[in-house]
Amino acid sequence: MSTKINPNHLVIMAGGVGSRFWPMSTTECPKQFIDVFGTGRTFIQMTFDRFKGLIPPENVWVVTSQKYADIVAEQLPDVPKSNILLEPCRRNTAPCIAYVSWRIKSKDPKANLVITPADHLVTDVVEFQRVITSALNFTAETDAIVTLGMNPTRPETGYGYIQADLQVPSLRNKEIYRVDSFKEKPDYQTAVKYLKSKEFFWNSGIFIWNVSTIVNSLRIYEPDISRIFEDLLPYYGTEKEQEMIDQQFPKCESISIDYAVMERADEIFVFPADFGWSDVGTWGSLHTLAPKDNQGNNVIGENVKLYESRDCVVHTTEEKRVVIQGLDGYIVAEKDNTLLICKLAEEQRIKEFSAE
Repeated sequence: MSTKINPNHLVIMAGGVGSRFWPMSTTECPKQFIDVFGTGRTFIQMTFDRFKGLIPPENVWVVTSQKYADIVAEQLPDVPKSNILLEPCRRNTAPCIAYVSWRIKSKDPKANLVITPADHLVTDVVEFQRVITSALNFTAETDAIVTLGMNPTRPETGYGYIQADLQVPSLRNKEIYRVDSFKEKPDYQTAVKYLKSKEFFWNSGIFIWNVSTIVNSLRIYEPDISRIFEDLLPYYGTEKEQEMIDQQFPKCESISIDYAVMERADEIFVFPADFGWSDVGTWGSLHTLAPKDNQGNNVIGENVKLYESRDCVVHTTEEKRVVIQGLDGYIVAEKDNTLLICKLAEEQRIKEFSAE
């Protein structure tokens, strides 16, 4: 019976505490655990679903906050509970990735990893799986770090960008190019220039690499963080793992993987792709992505009637009868006895509403 030389593993980062979709999302049940589109599947479940056929459930790992352990286990019952790794505090993505990488390496030193946020949307799963498979094959044969760059469709100021050297593709994969630079979220005029140049891509935050590659990179660029997880090797997979993580994890510097590794390492590549990606970070992005009626309204809920209303987002799924008349450009959302009615153009104020 043959075994894979470089078995593939999926890491879902699910520790975020954002409540940008309040009142549906809260710090107790943030965005990754809610059904924003009314499909019956939450963001983290849709993330798990799109890897079916590529990565077996026993090779799926979730890194999340301790307070979300039960909800992850409930929403992803096929993932072994031992693969749900619990952070005692928030330390950004580099310590998160370091922990799970050392944990997987202790079990499978030849593992090939995909790292993905839990709360993004992909509409073309067939193309997504093709890209992921191609990238995994590339990193299985090289020491490369690959990030997926999304072909931009508008001058978006809410995403970071990746500048690619499109002159010469990789010899092993003609769809993969070296990264020239990473750019912070730009202003509008800069985003327009990026769109016109054709060499800039949205930074999706999805990474593919061999476990040895990322561990070695962290050893070079973040030795203090690496030392913490290297010293915990005797405890991985034992009853003392969580106790030791609770003690040592808070000692990590809070730093993103972009700053820790991506902007410093040499063998960094980008795979430009187009599979209907969005991080769905706002009600406005939901308004853009979700199906609309002929008046431009998104209606998510079974018993909703709109009259003389246009360009609204209505998310009412708790079986109440909802009748709306005369609204233009509003959010109407309910959850757990809380009703939000807010101008879509002023959704940045939702945070202050939710704090009251």
